[in-house]
Amino acid sequence: MTTLTAPRVRIPRQVRAGEAFEIRTLMEHPMETGLRQDAGRTVPRDILTRLLVRVNGDVALDAALHNGTAANPFHVFWLRIERSSDVEFTWFDEAGRQARHSARVTTA
Repeated sequence: MTTLTAPRVRIPRQVRAGEAFEIRTLMEHPMETGLRQDAGRTVPRDILTRLLVRVNGDVALDAALHNGTAANPFHVFWLRIERSSDVEFTWFDEAGRQARHSARVTTA
């Protein structure tokens, strides 16, 4: 299985237990809808379909992405953890490709 380009994720390394913190992600992807013409030819559809975020194996965010999602999608969301945790991000596209990123967040 081929993979997508490496995503960029901004997540703090340490947070206070129980306090919400911001996570920012940027995934480089053309997000072609299959409707655009280039030199008289239709550019094939190629979109990300899902962003899945797990905290210690449990789903924290499961976002379905569609045609209206911009190229190089940028997502910002907030998370709250009570203990030090492993956070895993996975992006999926229609061609079966995946991109992954993982981070360890410790609590103070």
